[in-house]
Amino acid sequence: MPKLIRLYITQVVWGFVISAVFVGVLLALNVANLRHLITGSEVGLVALVMIWFMNGIVFAGVQFAYKIMSMAEKPQGPRGGTPVVHSFEPATVKQEARTGR
Repeated sequence: MPKLIRLYITQVVWGFVISAVFVGVLLALNVANLRHLITGSEVGLVALVMIWFMNGIVFAGVQFAYKIMSMAEKPQGPRGGTPVVHSFEPATVKQEARTGR
């Protein structure tokens, strides 16, 4: 299996694990009376799975993006470009005067 595919799968799994922890904390703290709504409804299990799954998609995407972006090479110092101006002095500009029409 290619390394990138393996990396993607592991980050998606971590995203869904983080989602499970997040939903567990939501239920434990009873945010917005969510625990009562889920336990008191006939379709509470469906709602719980949907909350976990939708948050899992978000957390998996963020986890994979963070991992990919953290793999970038760190800058080694100045890499060229224009020099930094440390003083501001007026520049002289010559302007020819127009003569008649």
